[in-house]
Amino acid sequence: MKKPLRIAITGAGGQICYSLLFRVACGDLLGPDQPVILHLLDIPAAEQVMKGVLMELEDCAFPLLRDMSASTNPKAAFRDCDIAFLIGSRPRSKGMERRDLLEINGGIFKAQGQALSEVAQRTVKVLVVGNPANTNGLIACHHARELDPRNFSSMMRLDHNRALTQLALKIGHPVHDLQRMTVWGNHSTTQFPDVSQVLVNGSPLTTILQDPQWVEQIFIPTIQKRGAAVIEARGLSSAASAANAALSHMRDWIRGTPAGDWVTMGVPSDGSYGIPEGLMCGMPVTCQEGHYEIVQGIELSPQSRSLIQQTCQELSSEKEAVAMLLD
Repeated sequence: MKKPLRIAITGAGGQICYSLLFRVACGDLLGPDQPVILHLLDIPAAEQVMKGVLMELEDCAFPLLRDMSASTNPKAAFRDCDIAFLIGSRPRSKGMERRDLLEINGGIFKAQGQALSEVAQRTVKVLVVGNPANTNGLIACHHARELDPRNFSSMMRLDHNRALTQLALKIGHPVHDLQRMTVWGNHSTTQFPDVSQVLVNGSPLTTILQDPQWVEQIFIPTIQKRGAAVIEARGLSSAASAANAALSHMRDWIRGTPAGDWVTMGVPSDGSYGIPEGLMCGMPVTCQEGHYEIVQGIELSPQSRSLIQQTCQELSSEKEAVAMLLD
């Protein structure tokens, strides 16, 4: 057996974490020969819930779960961790302005970024899931001054998965036949799910689907509004699908993307495709040996560039709204 890896997960009393923890503990993230130690973090009001979660993890008798702990202190939870899922965040309540939500959550992720910088492994991989994920990721990354910015990413994989499935349903193919989906920009209603590069069993999507009206009027709005549709249907936000996306994101980042394919990750922008530097933006990436690379050379139509510009404008506005946290 390998040396155990330490995995920190915040929001440990919440539904996304509950859907994620047991899959991590049984080996779905890192494989059947990689032991893990779980570090759970949540607010003091959730201490009793975390205790119950630890009890359930004990009762599963996972062979790979070597140890676990629960804390309300970020430094305790992040100490020596190799992987961190930052899931916990304040949900938007009725009457709350988006700016207010950004400021409240910004303070949370500032503190967590500082704690990670102080006590986590220098190679830690940090995935920000708590919304607004892109800007929260930017804040956490900014305040983790002793860590490489490339250690941080934000979750766009749920949008990526939603786009793959809706497209697969449309063309009557299983999801695994599709490759090279991209969701550009922000995890919000401005995001741009881009089908222009999609392959179906190695052939361009256009050989099967020639319906730009469906793409523009049905597909794109469906992906942009899918989260709200889930809330309307079940009375709660996405949990199991969000947990699955978080696990898939981190697994591909660590273990690599399939040959010939790419995935969508929110990563610090480097100026590629005219996206302003200093944003945490959804882009197509490939992963190998624990590192990601932004896919280069994609030819974008004027319409695609316009849609990418719109979602990046929203990211820039969010950045401006939390400017006081980025000093």
